[in-house]
Formats: sequence, C-alpha cells, structure tokens
Amino acid sequence: MSSDAPSYSSPVYKRVLLKLSGEALMGEQQFGVDPGVVAQIAIDVRGLGVETAIVIGGGNIFRGLAASAKGMDRATADYMGMLATVINGLALQDALEQANVITRVVSAIEMRAVAEPFIRRRAIRHLEKGRVVIFAAGTGNPYFTTDTAAALRAMEIKADVILKGTKVDGVYTADPMLDATATKYDTISYLQVLERRLRVMDATAISLCMDNGLPIVVFNLRSSGSIRRVVMGEPVGTTVAN
Repeated sequence: MSSDAPSYSSPVYKRVLLKLSGEALMGEQQFGVDPGVVAQIAIDVRGLGVETAIVIGGGNIFRGLAASAKGMDRATADYMGMLATVINGLALQDALEQANVITRVVSAIEMRAVAEPFIRRRAIRHLEKGRVVIFAAGTGNPYFTTDTAAALRAMEIKADVILKGTKVDGVYTADPMLDATATKYDTISYLQVLERRLRVMDATAISLCMDNGLPIVVFNLRSSGSIRRVVMGEPVGTTVAN
C-alpha cells in the first residue's frame, strides 16, 4: 500500500450530530417504529467512539406539514409533530440503553416526566461524559422542521459535522428512485444545493450551516456500518460544504 494512502485508524471528528428521519425507524412498515431497525441503529451508534448527539424526526407517526395541507391549523399540526419526535426519541433511548449506551433525551418542549428540558451547557456536559444525547421536539417552535432543529442544535453544541442518514447513498442530480440517469455528487456546495433545489435539508437548515461553515455528510443509513465509516473519514456519501 502506498504511504500516501489515507488512514482510517481513528475518527476524524470529535463531536457529531446524527440527523435521522422518523421514516428511518419504520423499516419496511408503513408507519410506526420497527424495533429491529432501532436496535441496529443503536448498535451502530454504540461503536462510534465519538461524542454523539441525535436529532430525530417524527414523520413515521405524524407529519405536521401534511396535516396542515389538509386543513389543520399549522401551529397545532407542528406541535403534534414535535410530540411524535419525543416518542421516537424514547424508543431510540430504550434501544441504546439495551445496548449499554448511557443516553439522555432532551426535549425543547418541557415534559420532565419523560425527558430533560434543553439546557445547552448541560447537553454539552452529557456529551463530554460520553453520553449520547437525543434532541427531541424540534426547536420547540412551529414552522421549523427537524432539519432546522438539527442545524441549530449542531451549532449550539459546537458539533464538527452533521451526519444526515437517508435511504440513498448521497446527493444526486435528481431523485435516483425516479430518474435512472441521476448521478451522485461526491461533494457539493451549500449554494449549489440551494440553487438546484436539491432535497438535502430544507433551505433554512442549509443556510444556517452555510453561514456557520458546518459541513453536512449525506449517506445511506441502511448500509451496514455506514455511520462508522463516515466518522472514520472514509469517502462515503456526499459532503456538503463551502
């Protein structure tokens, strides 16, 4: 092997924020949480060896924007979606703790019986002690997605990167499920994502990352060991940066 070959013997990041969609927890189901999928995510997270925070969506249970489009008040629908993320957070916490990973669920909407309230310094302290922190209930405000919550929390905890786990292995020129000619980007800039309206994260989240120089790595969560490969610096998925 050439001496110029990259080494993946140690993580390239110290603190990461993993963004998971609620749909990622469904597996092959139409809705809800697949315990097997959640258990596999927990096993993948357990072996990372870096400070790990997680933001999870709620689309497998309730999607506020879809309900709003059907006539429900948008703010009410969004609050219901935030509560769905707490359910997912508790499911993921249970799976992580069964895998012997100490975990804290931190909620932007106060509900002390099931989760800690979000206090930035306390969340950072949990990470420093090696605990996985699951941020639930989005930003606590309607009209903001969990993508934006992920970008915001990543800034607040000074994460090195956002890891966006999806169903595909990166960012493509078009939806690879619908367009056989779609090609994958290895790297792409924030501005290109915005200008080409690529569905990486919503525009607010992309803009927040761009303004603060926070890279995003988009990868296939369903590929075994993919989270670890990203953390170790292997060329996995697509990197969004300046």
